[in-house]
Amino acid sequence: MSNDMGILEAKRPDFDELLTKIARYASDFEIKSDLAYETAKYCLMDTIGTGLLALNFPACTKLLGPVVEGAEFRPLGAKIPGTSYQLEPERAAFNVGAMVRWLDFNDTWLAAEWGHPSDNLGAIWAVCDYMSRKNISQGKKPLSIKDALTAMIKAHEIQGVLALENCFNKVGLDHVLLVRIASTAVACKLLGGSFEEIRNALSHAFIDGGALRAYRHAPNTGSRKSWAAGDASSRGVNLALKALSGEMGYPSALSAKFWGFEDVKMRGAKLSIPQEFSSYVMENVLFKISFPAEFHAQTAVECALKLHDEVKDRLDDVEKIIITTQESGHRIINKTGELANPADRDHCIQYMVAVPLIFGRLRAEDYEDSVAKDPRIDALRAKMSVEVDDRYTKEYLQSDKRSIANAVQIFYKDGSKSQKVEVEYPIGHKRRRSEGIPLLIKKFESNLAGRLSPKKCELINKLFADQKTLENTAFNEFSDLFAL
Repeated sequence: MSNDMGILEAKRPDFDELLTKIARYASDFEIKSDLAYETAKYCLMDTIGTGLLALNFPACTKLLGPVVEGAEFRPLGAKIPGTSYQLEPERAAFNVGAMVRWLDFNDTWLAAEWGHPSDNLGAIWAVCDYMSRKNISQGKKPLSIKDALTAMIKAHEIQGVLALENCFNKVGLDHVLLVRIASTAVACKLLGGSFEEIRNALSHAFIDGGALRAYRHAPNTGSRKSWAAGDASSRGVNLALKALSGEMGYPSALSAKFWGFEDVKMRGAKLSIPQEFSSYVMENVLFKISFPAEFHAQTAVECALKLHDEVKDRLDDVEKIIITTQESGHRIINKTGELANPADRDHCIQYMVAVPLIFGRLRAEDYEDSVAKDPRIDALRAKMSVEVDDRYTKEYLQSDKRSIANAVQIFYKDGSKSQKVEVEYPIGHKRRRSEGIPLLIKKFESNLAGRLSPKKCELINKLFADQKTLENTAFNEFSDLFAL
């Protein structure tokens, strides 16, 4: 801070209150919610399963493994699910983070900012596995799955509560900065960091700034959006390790005049949290169960599937299709023109509606060139218009609703029209948990069977069926079940 003459004042200030709150929560807060732990179990299932499914795609697997050939870390390294890799924790965090985000099929949190809190599993898995193997080698107790679930609940909470009122995308920053912040905090705690070390690490996480969203939006949409969270979670591990080595922190990393995060990255806006950290986000998180689709379009896909039987044999008769959505959906996935790659397609609401209208499905493979070349898809896209419903936008932001509504209506050349099909809450929403959880388990079991032996699948499914046994399981033993 400077005085009236512009001379810099060297006296260090107190730590920014938000840094202190996050660090204190990560360090000391006790999670007492059974619902949070149960939901975290399902989140762990779904996130791992999604990562295993991503291993079917060479564009993902080519990025995995050690940073250079031969640089594995045995016997103390973290094992990468569905592979034979065993890596040091920073690189392991990238591997797991890239896997779980690749198909845009893991959980979601929608608020002023959106994102995918289970992206933090990259850091959590890597550190839990590494620390467990290290502890055993030193005659100490390994970390348990409950330790991992606790870290997941806290990472979800840090990322999600920061997202409630702070809109980073409106200043061009990508939501993976929240992954870096949350991963830094929980990784430092899992590595044995003190409150002060966690806070120091967090100051570095903010000083890193934020990735640009250019890779998520036309005309630059590309596959970086599928590994950016892995990059962020691995950076979180890196910063945690630096803090544990004694690296100093920066007290006013957020608030420093001109040089701090708020002035540089938020255009002077102050970061705020409307509620204290607890377990709210995990309890209310949105699961992507039915479709690998950007979450603002999940209900639009459901609407399209309901119209499939009516329209599948009348595609040439369609005059126009109106998609009604929320402001956020309109802003980030309303996209016209040529779509260059799968990453472009899975962030286009028109594409995500056209495929189920034509084929009665939406799978990860449907974003690949082999499907996208079907001329009927772009023909339907050309007939679509996207409108914003103010009620959808309002209820999307209401804390007691958090709806993600969409509607689809088809108009035909003969003057007739379909019913306006509206779905306000996707199947992965808290309001549809009883309907969604059996489907989530089915999704997990299918993804598991596609990668692991029947014997391992049976052991894993049995373990997940018993919450208490699962929580008491050593993390390294759990990790071993998923390794090839």
